[in-house]
Amino acid sequence: MTPASILRHYDDGTLWPAEARTVPMNDVAAAYRDALAVRRLRIDRGERPVGYKIGFTNRTIWERYRVFAPIWGTVWDTTLTRCDGEGTLDLSHTCQPRLEPELVFGMAATPPDGATLEQLFACIDWLAPGFEVVQAHQPDWKFSAAETIADGGLHARLLVGPTTPLPTWAASGAALDARLAAATLRLLRGDEPVEEGRGANVLDGPLHALLHFVRELARVPDAPRLRPGDVVTTGTWTDAWPIEAGSRWRSESDAPFLPLRITLTAKG
Repeated sequence: MTPASILRHYDDGTLWPAEARTVPMNDVAAAYRDALAVRRLRIDRGERPVGYKIGFTNRTIWERYRVFAPIWGTVWDTTLTRCDGEGTLDLSHTCQPRLEPELVFGMAATPPDGATLEQLFACIDWLAPGFEVVQAHQPDWKFSAAETIADGGLHARLLVGPTTPLPTWAASGAALDARLAAATLRLLRGDEPVEEGRGANVLDGPLHALLHFVRELARVPDAPRLRPGDVVTTGTWTDAWPIEAGSRWRSESDAPFLPLRITLTAKG
């Protein structure tokens, strides 16, 4: 698969061709080079990067998907939607979409090289509940870690709910880390409970997931650094659940933000 063909299958919402599945890609460094090449193609055609998604931070699902370390991908102005607590996402041209309830950070500053938890805390502007629609262009959600990286980090859409300023949450990185790790989240389809997750599932807490990402981003040659205004969604608190147009979902948390509701559509 070339960067151009990866992007074409993304646009079409179609599976990668059979010949691309015969020898799984296992070179993570090469996969990030391909992902950055796809990023350049998207910028060249007018899309604007607005942040990042971190995937496979939830250790409870590593065995299920056979991916045993976090990965990351780009979030775009064409894939990001904001709402006041209830939003709609279009599933058109997605491939085997699934839904993940997540915590999203808004960045106020670029973290310094080798940032500590407290230095990272000082670079955060706000937090918000989010739903990420993820997708896989390999059949039956069977892939290698490198294939998920080349496949845009499996990112398709991101809905970000109402933002809460950082001081509302905590006065220090240690306090925020502890609060997020102890928080719980309930995922419901309509009014039917589906699954409950904990912040600690996400690399011991979403702030740790963000710190891990900042350090990993610095290790990838030519990868852009985080910028003020970027959003970063830090990984699912539950499993990724298959979705279809017409369904309605919501997340509820004991953390200090309102429930987030989402309606899924397919416009064509």
